[in-house]
Amino acid sequence: MKSVESASGRGPAVGRGNKMRAAVLAATIKELAETGYAALTVDAVAQRAGVHKTTIYRNWKTSDGLVADALACHFATDIPIPDTGAVESDLRALARSLVATMTTQAGRALLTTALSDAERMPQLAEIKRALFEDRFRRAEPVVTRAVERGELPMETDPAELLKALVAPIYFRLVFTGEPVDEATADQAVDVALAAAHARVLPTP
Repeated sequence: MKSVESASGRGPAVGRGNKMRAAVLAATIKELAETGYAALTVDAVAQRAGVHKTTIYRNWKTSDGLVADALACHFATDIPIPDTGAVESDLRALARSLVATMTTQAGRALLTTALSDAERMPQLAEIKRALFEDRFRRAEPVVTRAVERGELPMETDPAELLKALVAPIYFRLVFTGEPVDEATADQAVDVALAAAHARVLPTP
């Protein structure tokens, strides 16, 4: 990450407390999305947030801690788990929600940061691990309900099916740069369901 340089001006003052914190974390997400982790500076975040850099350092001891906090706070919100009564429509809702999230500015920031040198930062690695574990844990009832209804084979492993669902989406986002939209999400659902019905996603 670049060293901190003097700020050349700031936006409107945002006050203190929760309002200041929200402004700084939002500014960090925007900087990550626009410049990437390696180019992010506390000065740039401060200018965008409308605070002085000393305010940031009083609340976050390091820029790495600021980045980790911004990503953790943004993705800590609960995600709605669909329960439409059919596994196909449930998975379609999950996949489309993932596409909608990861194609936002914050989603792009998470991806670019996770693929950068920040990956060596233990705090960020833990946040990323916890994020995916939490998302899978919340979504597993979609699969278990489908098994109970007889829509999927009894031996279907929920985590493996969910991995099969998100893999095509992340492949496009991370590796090929192909367009990612609702059609991508729907195709991912078809792939995951085909794998489950072929009984190649068994519980270990």
